[in-house]
Amino acid sequence: VQALGSRNPESAQDVVREHTIPKLTEGYDAVVNDPEVEAVYVPLPNHLHREWVLKALAAGKHVLCEKPIACNVVEAREMAMAAQDAGRHLMEGFMYRFHPRSLRLKQMVSNGHIGALKIVRAAFCYRMADAEMSAGTNFRLQPDTGGGALMDVGCYGVSTARWYFDQEPVAVQAQADYHANGVDVHLVGTLKFKYGGLAVVEASFTSALQQTYTLVGDRAVIELPHDAYIPWEKDAVFYIRSTDQEVGQANTIKGADEYRLMIENFSNAIRTNTEPAYSPDDSIRNMCVLDALAEAARSGQTVRRNSSKP
Repeated sequence: VQALGSRNPESAQDVVREHTIPKLTEGYDAVVNDPEVEAVYVPLPNHLHREWVLKALAAGKHVLCEKPIACNVVEAREMAMAAQDAGRHLMEGFMYRFHPRSLRLKQMVSNGHIGALKIVRAAFCYRMADAEMSAGTNFRLQPDTGGGALMDVGCYGVSTARWYFDQEPVAVQAQADYHANGVDVHLVGTLKFKYGGLAVVEASFTSALQQTYTLVGDRAVIELPHDAYIPWEKDAVFYIRSTDQEVGQANTIKGADEYRLMIENFSNAIRTNTEPAYSPDDSIRNMCVLDALAEAARSGQTVRRNSSKP
């Protein structure tokens, strides 16, 4: 790490000391314009992703951007085109895809271990403090900062369903509850895929913890505990049940730091001039579905999609 840019450098002093970061600057311009910086990570609130990704790409940097990559698909397409024009890598930070458990399950589904995948249930929900919800000042509750449960945590569920089905949904439906500010705080969406595949995506700021997904095939089911997206570095477990079993068999995967694995993958792509694990096209497709779910929730109508067009 060469440099850290912060809107409040004083608050970042401990991080700089702990990781021996040579430079700490107020704001972000100095980082993206630093000739010693080859790549930047943009973990800013959603509404700042487009601005700083475009600035970093224009300065010749590769960019790892926190999820969701943008506030809408128009922004995502602009960012992807800028990366292509600059000849630089742009990758969205879905860290869960790099965990050994996720990769093991992806391989199992792809190899037909649970038969034909029929249902994906994905939930990422937590309860925001009552005082915080009432105040409405958290950036996650602000429409102008790209807030809302769908954007903040629902993006994981959409990504999960698309990844395991390995295709795009052809239609979506959704229902949501909204904050007084206008952003969704509690949403359930359904995705319809070709060949009979269905997915349910749950995202909430108002419920008890849900951080899990289930993969239902016609021959077996894979279930995860409530650490599916962020298992930290402890051993990770999943359960598999055959067609008629009521209790699944536990399988344990050795713990790993999925954030480190994601950054290493991105770094290796830069150093070897190869493609990262997934491209901006995947991010555009995910954003298309998020936009469609938001539209479906607002309108109460099914939104049909051209699944072949990113």
